[in-house]
Amino acid sequence: MDFTFSEEQQAAVEAAKAVFSGVAPDGVPSPALTPGAVAEDFDRPLWARLAAADLLSLVLAPAHGGAGLDPVALCLVLRESARVLARVPLLETSAVAMAVERFGHPDTAAQVLPPVGRGELVLTVGANGRSGHDPAEATVTARRDGDHWLLDGVQTAVPWARSADRVALPAHTPDGRVVIALVSPGHEGVTLADQVSTSGEAFAEVRLDSVRAPAREVIDHEGAWEWLRGLLTTGTCALALGLGEAVLAMTAAYTGEREQFGFPIATFQAVAVQAADRYIDLRAMEVTLWQAAWRIGSGATGALPASGDIAVAKIWASEGVRRVVQTAQHLHGGFGADTDYALHRYHAWAKQLELSLGPAAAHEEALGDLLAAHPLS
Repeated sequence: MDFTFSEEQQAAVEAAKAVFSGVAPDGVPSPALTPGAVAEDFDRPLWARLAAADLLSLVLAPAHGGAGLDPVALCLVLRESARVLARVPLLETSAVAMAVERFGHPDTAAQVLPPVGRGELVLTVGANGRSGHDPAEATVTARRDGDHWLLDGVQTAVPWARSADRVALPAHTPDGRVVIALVSPGHEGVTLADQVSTSGEAFAEVRLDSVRAPAREVIDHEGAWEWLRGLLTTGTCALALGLGEAVLAMTAAYTGEREQFGFPIATFQAVAVQAADRYIDLRAMEVTLWQAAWRIGSGATGALPASGDIAVAKIWASEGVRRVVQTAQHLHGGFGADTDYALHRYHAWAKQLELSLGPAAAHEEALGDLLAAHPLS
């Protein structure tokens, strides 16, 4: 088997590295020192550079001005973005765009996707439900009303909601199906309430009061939300991996220079063992990420559904990213808490990613249920 990335995927990585090379992780105010959100908007100049490098159209089909690459390519670019804490809605916009292209109405895709690829239209998604613990599709209702759908409910912690042009909102119908509505934040009946993430980014609670969405802007396809949710989760795992790799590199550089008793502390066995354990975490995060991304993109069958591979990736990512930043703080000593040093920003982002992924124990339980339902012969 060939586990190397394709030429197109490698080219996407090189383009991403070039764009993100000029991004400083401490280029925005510290979430530890800033009351409220660290900024009112995402990094628009960086967004424009991503569009100019064709990275916003990377996963769109050629018919919509894209390169037609798969979720693996998206995760490769997300990994690079997380290394520098890039403040852009790359995951949300790309994932929703892929869902629209795959499951949406052709007219909606033709209207929405080309400007997405040019960086002119920003998408986001509500995936946290009412409290962050309940299923996102359970907190919004959708019922058909002629050529429209009526939406009522609430989604919390929607990233970049005030900056986005469309918000993808999952909702359940009276007969138990799940649809995804594309709604403008300024649409009549939509109310936004400001929220702030652990990493200091501007989130919002989105309330819907009898919002009328045209039928062509509602994805009514069985399995669409499950697919989009899986892609969002896998993309979050890619962010966790990139962040963890950057933090371990920072730790290696610091412990290689910091001396005690006349020797770099990296030469001490206790330090080396902790760093090695975190390296193993990152490699496990990486291999499970690519397995999940490949299953989503290829649709390949296996002993378990793709949700099983996604669960395994979540288990490693949520636990791994926490262990990496905690070890980094420990090995940096008091220097790791210095707000003039970037590590505390990575720690805040890592905590936000961990919260987004949810506890590993819940994913282990879900994996156990899948194993019980699909006995391995």
